[in-house]
Amino acid sequence: MKWEKVRLEDCCYSISDGDHQPPPKAQQGIPFVTISNINSMNQLDFSDTMFVPKEYYQSLDEKRKVRKGDVLYSVVGSFGIPVLIKEERPFVFQRHIAILRPKEDIVDSGFLFYTMLSRDFYAKADAVAIGAAQRTVSLGSLRNIKIDVPSLESQKHIADILSAYDDLIENNQKQIKLLEEAAQRLYKEWFVDLRFPGHENTKIVDGVPEGWSRTNINGILTFHRGYDLTKNEMKAGRYPVIGSTSIIGYHNEFKIKGPGIVTGRSGSLGKYQLVWDDFWPHNTSLYISNYKGHNIFFVYSLLQTVDFASLNNGGAIPTLNRNVLSNIEVIEPEKKLQDVFAKIAEPQYQKIKNLEKQNDRLKTARDLLLPKFMSGEVEV
Repeated sequence: MKWEKVRLEDCCYSISDGDHQPPPKAQQGIPFVTISNINSMNQLDFSDTMFVPKEYYQSLDEKRKVRKGDVLYSVVGSFGIPVLIKEERPFVFQRHIAILRPKEDIVDSGFLFYTMLSRDFYAKADAVAIGAAQRTVSLGSLRNIKIDVPSLESQKHIADILSAYDDLIENNQKQIKLLEEAAQRLYKEWFVDLRFPGHENTKIVDGVPEGWSRTNINGILTFHRGYDLTKNEMKAGRYPVIGSTSIIGYHNEFKIKGPGIVTGRSGSLGKYQLVWDDFWPHNTSLYISNYKGHNIFFVYSLLQTVDFASLNNGGAIPTLNRNVLSNIEVIEPEKKLQDVFAKIAEPQYQKIKNLEKQNDRLKTARDLLLPKFMSGEVEV
């Protein structure tokens, strides 16, 4: 199979980035995404975004309005994360994200996405990144990176094979979301709407069911700051290193025996992660070090109703000081009812665990194939 080296600039109609000025905020309108809205499966998560007025979106240059088939690529800070746009949906972003519009007669958009997902392409981007505290891949440098491309037919075939793995992962993600929503609906019904088993015969005392109490998060849980690790120490190992929103590396030692719960301390706040295996919580996170007799599945469901992001006391970098957690009041149900809920919810979360494990295997298989395809080692 004959491959050719092509500069990104030569196989794209345009390579631009988002607006360099802070966009006007709105209560509703067009979603405004950041790098933190890119999930671990290289997809955009619109469940928690800010918004901009529709008029602002309409005023943007066309090359900054995302179309189906475009490839986004993070270029500032957490650089090197590609996203393939699979549907027409208006949204905006800032200069931290680049947008590539492929020339269909030269490069298939799916092939370009997987090329930019490969370790080889990341190494090229890493080599041209500048800056220390916030490394940046300039648009000029990105445009000049060369990629290897076979015939369009081969590109599409490679993309089809690799996307089959991603389609299975995406289907599993949808099932995971449904299971999480089912557990959360039950929690809301019992502990927010107070329609728990036996509620008809339970007295309300001081605004809460008899046997329940008002407290704060620090009263029922103990949070602890994660542990330092250098970037080099996270390059290899058996145990996942958990950052503020996801796995950010692997290390040969662990600090916490799984399962455990982690949330963001610095950078991104408000997401809760249920980690099944032994892990190392990174210093950008907080983990629960003491559940004080509470079942982990009850605690995880409870936390979904608590807005840690609102406690940001940082400046440019969102930061959560665990001492302010005492500001969040929660209602603690009686222990017996917590355990009944946990007994119902646990099978749901076990199904989620199995689907997540399956996704890990699928992702590993895809990532093993990816460099073989991109190097031409495996022909199609």
